[in-house]
Amino acid sequence: MQKRSKRMAKTNVWQDEYWLPVLQLYLQRPVGVKPLYQRDAVQLCMELHVAPKTLHERQTQIAQLSTPRLERIWQTYSENPRRLARAVRLWREMRGFGAASEFYEGVEVQETFEKDFRPLAEDGRLTPVALILVLDLYFQLVPQTMVAQTPEVAELARLLGVSPGLVEEVLHLYQLCDPYLNRQEVTFSALLLPCQQVWQRFANGDTGQLNALAGELKEYYR
Repeated sequence: MQKRSKRMAKTNVWQDEYWLPVLQLYLQRPVGVKPLYQRDAVQLCMELHVAPKTLHERQTQIAQLSTPRLERIWQTYSENPRRLARAVRLWREMRGFGAASEFYEGVEVQETFEKDFRPLAEDGRLTPVALILVLDLYFQLVPQTMVAQTPEVAELARLLGVSPGLVEEVLHLYQLCDPYLNRQEVTFSALLLPCQQVWQRFANGDTGQLNALAGELKEYYR
C-alpha cells in the first residue's frame, strides 16, 4: 500500500463515542465542567484532536443533560466509575489508541492548538504557552525589573517549573522584539525565533485580552 502524502488536518469530526472520555473527565473531582485549559482537559483535547472550546462546550452539555442520549449515558455510568473506566479503556483499544504515529505515517499533519502545548524544538523546557505567559508578564513590568530577582518573575518560574533565569532570558528576548525599545544587540539564543513568533501573534493586540488568555492558560500548570 502506498503511503499517503497529501496534507491532512489533524481534526476529527465529533463522534458519539467521545462522550465516554468526556464524561470521565467531567466526573473527576471536583465534579463539573473543567476550566478551559486544565491539564487533563487539554490532554484529552490533544487525544481527540478537538479544540479546548469544543470540549468545554461538550462538558456543558453533560452538565445540562441536554439530550436524551446524554441522559442515558449519565444513568449508565455516572454512579459506576469502574464501569465507565472499562468502557473508556475498551474505546481506546478499539480505536487503536497509542498507534497514532502509524495512522499518520506518510501524512503531513496540520495541527492547530496542539502545537502551543508541545515542547519547543529549540528548548524542551518551554512551550509556546509558556512563552505566552512570559509575554503577558513582560507587559506588566519595566525593563529594569525583568530580572530573576523580581518576585513576579520568580513566581511565574515556579508555576512553569523552570528557573527564574530562564524566564529572565525570555523577557530579555522580548525586549529585542519590542520596536519601542529599539535594541540593536546581537543574540545567538535559540529561543529568539519562537519568541519572535509569539510576539507577532500577540504583542500587537489588546494586552487586556492577552492577560485574560494568560489567566486561563495558567490553569494548565496548576
